[in-house]
Amino acid sequence: MIRKAKAVWQGAGRAGSGNLTTDSGALAQTPYSFGTRFENERGANPEELIAAAHAGCFTMALAFLLQNAGFTPTELATEAAVTLDPEGQGFRIIRRSALTLRAQVPQLDEATFARLASEAERSCPVSKVLNAAITLDAKLI
Repeated sequence: MIRKAKAVWQGAGRAGSGNLTTDSGALAQTPYSFGTRFENERGANPEELIAAAHAGCFTMALAFLLQNAGFTPTELATEAAVTLDPEGQGFRIIRRSALTLRAQVPQLDEATFARLASEAERSCPVSKVLNAAITLDAKLI
């Protein structure tokens, strides 16, 4: 299975702009620019897409682990935070992703929940490719 995305950019760094498109169509010429990445303009940015990929991957991995253990979640809500910091003349993504999970899973005890959430964090393919320190704040609600 190969998944693809395409970035097209026109112009110089700060003044230029581009768009992102995925083969699935989830992103279709979605704009990105200096303003969407380093300021708060509307549009996409690479760090946000990494965070979305990590949150989605982890949450789906946990859903499968819960299913295999005989539990059906009512809701799994995960936020991933990826940090972009200045470095010299440029920037770098800190090799860290902070996952925050709030889960509603009927009849699931805290110990089993903690074990399965930890296993999902370690086993999701995006966690593996990030090769980053990953924190997990997981709570049943």
